Amino acid sequence: MKRNYFKLAMISFVASATFFFTSCKEDEKTTNNVSGDENASAIAAQFVDHTVAPTYTALAAATEDLADQLAALKANPSQSALQSACDKFLEARAWWEKSEAFLFGAAGDFGIDPHIDSWPLDESAFNTLMNSPSMIAALDDEDGDVVAGDRLGNALLGFHGIEYILFRNGEARNVNDITSDQWIYVVAVAGDLRNRCYQLEVGWMGDAAPADHIAKLDDLEMPYTVASSDNSYSENMKNAGKAGSTYSSRMAALIAIVQGCVDIADEVGSSKIYAAWHGEDITYIESPYSYMSITDFANNIHSIENVWMGGVEGQRDNSKSLHNYIGSINADLDAKVMSKIENALSKINAMPVPFALHYSDAANGEAVEACAELSEALDEVIDALSEN
Repeated sequence: MKRNYFKLAMISFVASATFFFTSCKEDEKTTNNVSGDENASAIAAQFVDHTVAPTYTALAAATEDLADQLAALKANPSQSALQSACDKFLEARAWWEKSEAFLFGAAGDFGIDPHIDSWPLDESAFNTLMNSPSMIAALDDEDGDVVAGDRLGNALLGFHGIEYILFRNGEARNVNDITSDQWIYVVAVAGDLRNRCYQLEVGWMGDAAPADHIAKLDDLEMPYTVASSDNSYSENMKNAGKAGSTYSSRMAALIAIVQGCVDIADEVGSSKIYAAWHGEDITYIESPYSYMSITDFANNIHSIENVWMGGVEGQRDNSKSLHNYIGSINADLDAKVMSKIENALSKINAMPVPFALHYSDAANGEAVEACAELSEALDEVIDALSEN
């Protein structure tokens, strides 16, 4: 399961800079505040439409395909089809990791993050499940996806439950090693994963999401609006500062976006890498069966990059990006964040592969420090935004 670890004292954190702004006339302050508010509104809209929406759309589509492929595999197992399912799993996994800079909103409100991405898998509980004919029968029922979501704990659900069935030592398993009961389990868990990713997609996109995805959630009576209202999470953010939004101002929404980046930069360094590297918990290794831990870490940083640059690759608009806005009010701070993103990616990609076999390597400590520096730089951004 995901756990929180404090940042290590020995890391040299970059001190938060104190920014002094030249005092100005009252009418100039008003003009600046209006300008900042308008920038915040444009950046938030760009974030919703060109970072969140394409990420969750691709994630929902990939998990839907994965669930379908695994159902077909259960009926007719083959090594080539298993390899295809492994490839689809990794595609879905990449989109999920690229969403972790925005785990607020639907992901947080509906508990989706721990539900689909807790680790390590509880192998003892898994073995108990495999020895329970009644539970296997329930999972094999028409609504096995619902049974999985309601009755299996987080440590048996989501990506890592599926990963445990499909992979060993970084490779697709021998299809003959997967038992009929394991096929039943993985199909049910994949169905639940798909449902939760629909919930993310519909939660943010509202009526713009595929109609069949909305219908599925309605049939399952799964919530997807903000605080029991009729608002999508997209509407809630775009209407920040207006009646009905949970954000008191447009700048508050922008700060929430940056805080999501702070949180994942901190988690990658001080938890995902640090826990095993420092000996805090050597079982706390993300994606240990597919050997994709380092790819996961890098994609988490790419999620920050997408937020900062104003969209996923191919959908960026620099004029509506945090990169451009922070650059306009503090060019040095923007350059610092850009540098820290690049450095975090560089240090993570320099870690020896696979992390599951090299978790104590000294290079991992450099990645921990790089993530801490990125988190601190983003904290400075929040300070700067709070003063505008």
